[in-house]
Amino acid sequence: MLTPIDPIVWIIVGGVVALAAILTTVLVVRNRRQRELTRRDRRPIEAPTARPEAPVEPGAREAAVEAPAPAPTADRPEAAGTRLARLRRRLAGSNNVLAQALLGLISTDRLDADTWDDFEATLIGSDLGVGPTTELVDTLRKELSIDGVNDPTRARTVLREELVKLADPTLDRTLNVTGSAGLPAVVLVVGVNGTGKTTTVGKLARLLVAEGKTVLLGAADTFRAAASEQLQTWGDRVGVETVRGPEGADPASVAFDAVNTGADKGVDVVLVDTAGRLHNKSNLMDELGKIRRVIEKRAPITECLLLLDATTGQNGLIQARVFNEVTDVTGIVLSKLDGSAKGGIVVQVQRELGVPVKFIGLGEGVDDLAPFTAEGFVDGLLGE
Repeated sequence: MLTPIDPIVWIIVGGVVALAAILTTVLVVRNRRQRELTRRDRRPIEAPTARPEAPVEPGAREAAVEAPAPAPTADRPEAAGTRLARLRRRLAGSNNVLAQALLGLISTDRLDADTWDDFEATLIGSDLGVGPTTELVDTLRKELSIDGVNDPTRARTVLREELVKLADPTLDRTLNVTGSAGLPAVVLVVGVNGTGKTTTVGKLARLLVAEGKTVLLGAADTFRAAASEQLQTWGDRVGVETVRGPEGADPASVAFDAVNTGADKGVDVVLVDTAGRLHNKSNLMDELGKIRRVIEKRAPITECLLLLDATTGQNGLIQARVFNEVTDVTGIVLSKLDGSAKGGIVVQVQRELGVPVKFIGLGEGVDDLAPFTAEGFVDGLLGE
């Protein structure tokens, strides 16, 4: 049985609770009062003082706002003369089969029947062709039969003279960029897939700009997605406009628009890039003929350049024959003549088509395209 709690105990407990409540209230009020006093004594935070502006001349602010951004500077292409010397040096330092055969002949100790047989086989293997090879070997055997190569200077002189004859310095290699009746000259560039037509058109534009010509580019390769952008990039670098159409547009229509724009703007030369096509695809070759016919409704085509990859050898000759039948080729551009190219294709393609090689490319640099000369080509082969 629980014992009842004494009333006095209840009174004491109640007093303790009341005292604790009073002390708590006093402490809370005191702390709040102290915070209010601290806040009142604290200095207000001042805003930072702005730095005084420098005096501005009247109208200077408006001029600074309205001044247009500087125009991008166009590249300054390398002149043709310096290109020839540089490309000749590069040809001399290449692994060209024809160059190695020629230098091997004039550095041998004795010229016997085996030496001539090996020399003749190497020349044919360099894509020089049977006819030109026979002519060169017969002439050299007569000229060098007495003294052999005991006089290296004379041997080199004879060899150079005969090679220059084979390369035919009498051919007209000038690029016809003179329009008639106030119309621009039109240069059409054709070739098979993968020969580098768009790049060559861009390099040719640089060469013409270096000669002081005004140029307009026509991006008639509408089947390759990046072709138009690539050509425009080449043009932008030298300040040349590019006329292009939507992807998949009719190439003949784009070519016509480019020539029409060039005539309206009075430019000197319109360069028209075309899509690569296989020479054995009759529908694509017919389309190339259509491009030519449509262009000539606005202006005559002054040049039709066929781009050949110098490393393709005999296959390049087959291509050249078909393109010449369809588009009436007026000049050859040989790309990739350094490295693995055999070199003799220069002579053979001219003989087969009766069309001169007008430009050669010896590298991937933007100015690695130069006008072809028989003397410069031979000097490069002989390392002179």
